[in-house]
Amino acid sequence: MASRRSLPEVDLSCPICCEIFKDPVVLKCSHSFCAPCLQQYWSQRVRSRDCPLCRSQALDDPVPSLTLKNLCESYITQDSVGSEEKVEELYCDPGEMCPVHGERLKLFCLQDKKPICVVCHTSKKHKQHDCCPVSEAAADVKEKMKSALSSLQEKRDAFNKMKKNYEDTVAYIQKCESTLASVNCPVEDPVMAPGALIDVAKYVGSLAFHVWEKMHKVVKYTPVTLDPNTAAPWLVLSDDLASVCDSDEKQKLPDNPERFDPDTGVLGNEGFTSGKHAWDVSVGDNTAWVVGVAKESVQRKEKVSSVLVNGYLCVYFYHKMYFAGTSPLTRLNLKKNPQRIRVMLDCDKGKVSFYSPHDNTHIYTFKHTITEKVFPYFWVGCQQCPLTVEPQEVSVRAVEYC
Repeated sequence: MASRRSLPEVDLSCPICCEIFKDPVVLKCSHSFCAPCLQQYWSQRVRSRDCPLCRSQALDDPVPSLTLKNLCESYITQDSVGSEEKVEELYCDPGEMCPVHGERLKLFCLQDKKPICVVCHTSKKHKQHDCCPVSEAAADVKEKMKSALSSLQEKRDAFNKMKKNYEDTVAYIQKCESTLASVNCPVEDPVMAPGALIDVAKYVGSLAFHVWEKMHKVVKYTPVTLDPNTAAPWLVLSDDLASVCDSDEKQKLPDNPERFDPDTGVLGNEGFTSGKHAWDVSVGDNTAWVVGVAKESVQRKEKVSSVLVNGYLCVYFYHKMYFAGTSPLTRLNLKKNPQRIRVMLDCDKGKVSFYSPHDNTHIYTFKHTITEKVFPYFWVGCQQCPLTVEPQEVSVRAVEYC
């Protein structure tokens, strides 16, 4: 305490913030400041680094003052301890004071089981009694209370457990009673109402036929399915593989041997070597198309004319003119522009004929012996209107006996 009196608080205060020094530093002019305060002061003065008190220029960096720092920390510690002592001395709960002598109740009389003061202990009433400090007596009482509470807690837990068992037993008995009551109720034997049976014959008889009869209006049969593995990268096929049109973008597809590239052609999935086959192709307003059949051996990696000498039996529409794929081309004079082209293949007779199904007008017929497998062939050079294979009518009828 003597050091505090010899060193007033003002000597330990920063001239800038007027608080006890925090991280004190000293300048060459011997003036001390808080390091953060000095840096903030200098940051406000862009180019000048002078002492806030004497204005002398500080060319060197400030040096930490360890001695001043230790003094400040010691002052703060002593001040804190002294404040606590003063508060403890000044504060005392009135209930802890002896009502007779006005002294604090620091002792506990073990015989009378009550707190007493030092004066009470020297009085005749308590002179021969054993005493102990109040804190020790309080600790003993706390231990006894803790033990008693623990015992009570165990008893309460056992009681709650027993109570839960009783409640569960009551609930089980009540449930059994309600179950027995429902079992004892008279129940009449079920009686089937008239017409309750399912008409099995109605739903099962000729089941496959009735299913087909309802489905054939929804399901369509397309005689030719396009083969995407033969389609040129420039072509776009529909999801059902029944139509195809040209595009500006070349797709990234495998360059397999079956694929046409660069010519924009595509084949049907199924080839033929015998029998009769027919399919209708909707050409609509397509401005450039070729329809017919192509031999399996046609050249697919070079752009060649779709004519007979190259393995094609086809008809053309190009530059608003119709041609048959002979060598040289045969110009076809049609009175009307057909919206559909019917291709009729007779492998056994070696004939490929083309008709307009609208009025069954004959367009052209190739007579050529079929010596290898041929496939439906489509070439398209129009982006706006696709070539589409039209679905065919399918019917089933029962045989009539006379």
